[in-house]
Amino acid sequence: MPIFVWKGRTLAGEAQSGEIEVGRQDEAIDLLRKKKILVTSMRPKAGSFKLPKFGGGSGVTTKDLAIFTRQFATMISAGLPLVQCLDILSKQASKPSFGRVIGEVTHEVEAGATLADALGKHKNVFDDLFRNMVAAGEAGGVLDEILMRLATYIEKADALKRKVQGAMVYPAVVLSVCVGAAAFMLIFIIPTFAKMFTDFGGELPLPTKIVLMLSTGLQRFWWVIVLGVIGASIAFKRYRATEAGHKNIDAAMLRMPVLGDVLLKGAVARFTRTLGTLIASGVPILAGLEITARTSGNKIISEAIMTARASISEGETVSAPLKASGVFPPMVVQMISVGEQTGALDEMLTKIAVFYEAEVDTAVDSMTSIIEPLMIVMMGGMVGGMVVAMYLPMFKLISVVAGGAN
Repeated sequence: MPIFVWKGRTLAGEAQSGEIEVGRQDEAIDLLRKKKILVTSMRPKAGSFKLPKFGGGSGVTTKDLAIFTRQFATMISAGLPLVQCLDILSKQASKPSFGRVIGEVTHEVEAGATLADALGKHKNVFDDLFRNMVAAGEAGGVLDEILMRLATYIEKADALKRKVQGAMVYPAVVLSVCVGAAAFMLIFIIPTFAKMFTDFGGELPLPTKIVLMLSTGLQRFWWVIVLGVIGASIAFKRYRATEAGHKNIDAAMLRMPVLGDVLLKGAVARFTRTLGTLIASGVPILAGLEITARTSGNKIISEAIMTARASISEGETVSAPLKASGVFPPMVVQMISVGEQTGALDEMLTKIAVFYEAEVDTAVDSMTSIIEPLMIVMMGGMVGGMVVAMYLPMFKLISVVAGGAN
């Protein structure tokens, strides 16, 4: 089983740290919470044994979960009994694995468990946010409203995630095509020219020599490059698994030109949408901030949120530590401050989320418009440069032949 290294504080504020061996990270957090320890950071221990996962875990996608939640909300609001709703949903689930999970939840509810507790036995499908919102809906007698709000949240969160991922994937794909085209020319096209130049003899231009050297090096030492890429990937993953590494990489991502702006706006939109949905659903703000920190997707953002949580537990505001972190834009901090003062924090957070989700769209479009010409210039420069380098000796040969003829 994997080993997790954790740091936290007791209710008295005393710093604690240690290692815990459990199946999943959320189980480790639950166990420590039962011991009255507030976890501030947790990471897999480097080199710890971890069983490989096959079949992609539960196999339940965000789309599956959103459809289930919206259908569930519709049935509950129509007045159908809870167990009957779950039974119907288990039979019409799009995936057999998801149907089995819903069936097990149905049996738990029939046996007298609350819906939130029954969902809690399937943490790989229903996360903390989902379970806490359901628990709040059950306690307040507004389960249908909470489920509808949850379905909307899941759909918007998934759409935002896809936009941010698309923004990161696009330049990587274009760059891969550039590198692939250059490698193809160096391995298969350039060697033909190399033989021709050898037969001609004479001194070759410097650009031609450089291209021929790259071609020879790639053909002879391709395995060194492959091993280097694999080694760099492993080293990067190991470094990111460390506390300092994770933090430094996430900070560097936010500082990147163009892409960093997209990632920051996406993180702000995710934070405000998640926290606003939780607070509006009746989840206590301390629990909401803890859940939001774990789902932020960025270590820097997560630490800022946990600092805000500590601030609230000491009777202070949310906005002050967010401002002190220097991560969140001034407009976000000001709007959260106004929301706290007016008692409408959930509404203000939702407005911020709507604004920044639109900002992500604009930022992605802007990034695409910037990257496209840059990639075209880069690809044209790489391929065109090699073509020119190969034709320079021919121009020289033609001039020599023409001079001899005269």
